[in-house]
Amino acid sequence: MKLQRLYSLTRKAIDSYQMIDDGDHIAIGISGGKDSLTLLYALHGLMQFYPKKFTLSAITIDLGLGNFDLSSISRLCQDFAIPYQIIHTDIGKILFQERQETNPCSLCAKLRKGAFNKAASNLGCNKVAYAHHREDLIETMLLSLIYEGRFYAFSPYTYLDRIQLAVIRPMMLIPEADIIGFQNKYHLPVCKNPCPIDGHTKREYVKKLSTILEKENPGVKKRLFHAITTGNIPGWVPCSPAVDLEGDVNS
Repeated sequence: MKLQRLYSLTRKAIDSYQMIDDGDHIAIGISGGKDSLTLLYALHGLMQFYPKKFTLSAITIDLGLGNFDLSSISRLCQDFAIPYQIIHTDIGKILFQERQETNPCSLCAKLRKGAFNKAASNLGCNKVAYAHHREDLIETMLLSLIYEGRFYAFSPYTYLDRIQLAVIRPMMLIPEADIIGFQNKYHLPVCKNPCPIDGHTKREYVKKLSTILEKENPGVKKRLFHAITTGNIPGWVPCSPAVDLEGDVNS
């Protein structure tokens, strides 16, 4: 995926759900993976020409698991002139030593989001951007169907009244395969996830399941995403009703 396609798909999502307003200060959550680094590229590029002016900060929540060298990401943020803050926590210790969680993902996500939102608020941000792509939304929907018996996917734009922050997902239209291509083309400084159960979760199971479904039923991911965008899930009515969310954007 070239930069122009990244910008086009990101802007299409932002415009469709009016994710960005003039004067926004947006915090990007940087996990160290390909998705969040691609989002950093996307919003940094859009910041140069998007008609609504906004500023960016980048934040990484360090779980305290060790072996997490973020120096290359720090240099990238410096090159982009984006302030970067690393928040050191004991989340890893709480999960794996104190509580000895066997299924820690849900609690980990809650603690990470809490730390990230607090850091964003302290920086004066009014919005936070998550790097969820199209497959993330599809997998969330499948997880909800399989394990909870409900049809759900997190929405493109959510306002958190309690902490007065809006959550946006500007990469919701981008297939993961495009992000992998972007990572390889632009040599993103990806940092390996130090989590000891990385790759052994229910989400990883659903990811493999969706890959099998796509292989056996070509086009099924596009149809599943169409079901999400038209399924009357709260928060999923585009602000621009005529937009074709499933249509491709040519670079």
